[in-house]
Amino acid sequence: MKTFMTLTSVFAMTAAGAAIANESIQAEIDKPEQWVLQTGDYKNQRFSKLDQINKDNVDDLQVAWTFSTGVLRGHEGSPLVVGDTMYVHTPFPNIVYALDLANDGVIKWKYEPKQNADVIGVMCCDTVNRGVAYGDGKIFLHQADTKVVALDANTGEVLWSVMNGDPAKGETNTATVMPVGDKVIVGISGGEFGVQGHVTAYDMNTGEMAWRAYSTGPDDQILFDPEKTTALGKPVGADSSLNSWEGDQWKIGGGTTWGWYSYDAEENLIYYGSGNPSTWNPSQRPGDNKWSMTIFARDADTGVAKWVYQMTPHDEWDYDGINEMILTEQEVDGQMRKLLTHFDRNGLAYTLDRVSGELLVAEKYDPAVNWTTGVDMDPESETYGRPAVVAEMSTEQNGEDVNSTGICPAALGTKDQQPAAYHPDTQMFYVPTNHVCMDYEPFRVSYTAGQPYVGATLAMYPAPDSHGGMGNFIAWDNINGEIKWSIPEQFSVWSGALATAGDVVFYGTLEGYLKAVDAETGDELYRFKTPSGIIGNVMTYEQAGKQYVAVLSGVGGWAGIGLAAGLTNPNDGLGAVGGYSSLSDYTALGGQLTVFALPD
Repeated sequence: MKTFMTLTSVFAMTAAGAAIANESIQAEIDKPEQWVLQTGDYKNQRFSKLDQINKDNVDDLQVAWTFSTGVLRGHEGSPLVVGDTMYVHTPFPNIVYALDLANDGVIKWKYEPKQNADVIGVMCCDTVNRGVAYGDGKIFLHQADTKVVALDANTGEVLWSVMNGDPAKGETNTATVMPVGDKVIVGISGGEFGVQGHVTAYDMNTGEMAWRAYSTGPDDQILFDPEKTTALGKPVGADSSLNSWEGDQWKIGGGTTWGWYSYDAEENLIYYGSGNPSTWNPSQRPGDNKWSMTIFARDADTGVAKWVYQMTPHDEWDYDGINEMILTEQEVDGQMRKLLTHFDRNGLAYTLDRVSGELLVAEKYDPAVNWTTGVDMDPESETYGRPAVVAEMSTEQNGEDVNSTGICPAALGTKDQQPAAYHPDTQMFYVPTNHVCMDYEPFRVSYTAGQPYVGATLAMYPAPDSHGGMGNFIAWDNINGEIKWSIPEQFSVWSGALATAGDVVFYGTLEGYLKAVDAETGDELYRFKTPSGIIGNVMTYEQAGKQYVAVLSGVGGWAGIGLAAGLTNPNDGLGAVGGYSSLSDYTALGGQLTVFALPD
């Protein structure tokens, strides 16, 4: 306990500075004409108060202007807008452009990092990057090679940089970062290379490491207080992670943190999820493999975990838990609660009390999900909070070198990293989903640093006995745990959604369409086909009194890896190439920002 008391004492001295920095960032977030974080706000709601574009006039949208990024491969994330400047990022080599919106988009500055191209070989599922973040006059970029860079937002000058990982061990980055207080919260990729996942906080002004919390390992590495860190309301106890692994397997146990982060300033807690345990062959890692596949609530100043919830103990299907945590305040049984809603790769949508970690809802958000019959919701049960695994779909019970067929969802999940949106008036979540199943054959694999540590062969295909497509865009009720409406799509919806006060919800498709639908009914209101498939996240901003909607197109990501990387073997791309082989009939590579507005 002395360790935790020391940490608390040290960080208490900087609390005042952090509070001031929080207020500064929040003030920028609160300006609806801007978009300063990839998630829109700290709650990850991806909701805009702008309503100049609404459901009555959205069908009049026109292309206002475009910008070529000059880079191919998958374009995830979105541009930012701060004041009169738009910041646009690219996949590897992770170029950042600053465009002057008050001067016809003239390039104010360009940052192009010099990275070793060898990092491409250890990036799992395309060379994507989910964008930059803004805070305290700085633009923060986490490069593919794990270098975290702070750039002067006005000039592009490098103010500081620090290496967050080691690509030689398979550590890379695809995620954005989140400025909180006087710190920048940063994750790590590399679960398919047997790294030990972690989250790190760096000082926003100097780049000095403030704390690092691993997903797996001893309590002093994972920053757990055995008596105060809880799981489903009970203290986790000493060595909670170590006791769930065999020997030293936790050292290469995965649990990477390449998803999204959210933050509750009142509670001073950051929320995020951890990824799959390594290897994909479950027979090689007995136990629950804590704390992979877990939702974490950590103190932003110290990194110490307040509570955790493991969604998929002893994962057998690569159902990373990294998807965003969306924070809301809603009524539950007549009482207002601070909630956290999470759409997991495993096909279950969870609603929890974000202060206590109490599990309130866990329901399938795609009827095709068949690996589990559901989660035990009885607090008195020994299996409380655990999913019941269907034996036929258990890759461990079926054994090594056995091809388990018809598992739904596929490894890329009912939803991957593509973020959902929330509308506070409709109280519905708008969720881009995959409607994909798989065959999964685990095999024994040995660990070598910097080499793939997967141990499974996969094949993916559309969910059978359905509409024939590989995606749905749905509206979800997180209190009752039910789908309100669903739009079938030919391919996975790999684009992040945007909800607006104009009661319009936007999303993109892998064929390249930007679509606008009615927030209440899901009725399509508008569509426009951009030059390449959309895996970017739709955003909106206002310039000189006029509202704009913008999205990056550039096909790729896990779903589009075959097209992006020129792969043809159906089992390549961790099984995705065969499932999405027809995508090349609808779109081609490209990197473009398309900006829309109503006519003058």
